Amino acid sequence: MNTENERSTQHWLPKTGFQLRKAGVLFDAVRVDGDEGRRLADMMDSITAGDPGPIATESNGLRAVYFYLPPGSTANRVWAPGVTRFNSVSGTVSYVPVPALGGETWPLFWYCPPSHPERFVHPAILRNAAAALFGHPMSFGMGETC
Repeated sequence: MNTENERSTQHWLPKTGFQLRKAGVLFDAVRVDGDEGRRLADMMDSITAGDPGPIATESNGLRAVYFYLPPGSTANRVWAPGVTRFNSVSGTVSYVPVPALGGETWPLFWYCPPSHPERFVHPAILRNAAAALFGHPMSFGMGETC
């Protein structure tokens, strides 16, 4: 990766460790805790042939899995039970942990690091995968926009 691409990819990533970032500005996020989150990450990895977009996992506490989506893509949409949304809907402020690309980031690690500056998890694919995993009767069009 050249220096210009590295800088643009990392504009929302900390240089070291991990930091909290305000959701809804540079990205929205959803969190799924525990084994269900890991199963959803595995499902997204399989569905997208190994390029699901940025996904981070937490090694302690709730063992959360964070899926980073385009800003504005999680609000006003139905999500399966078990999915926690982080965005900047009017009257709310949400912060999401983001690990650096390298070095010591414990307890957060990249399951799938960001591969491109504008590459995020696709909201409709994630919502459909979560609905299938949790057995929630939702139906979404794959052609919907973020």
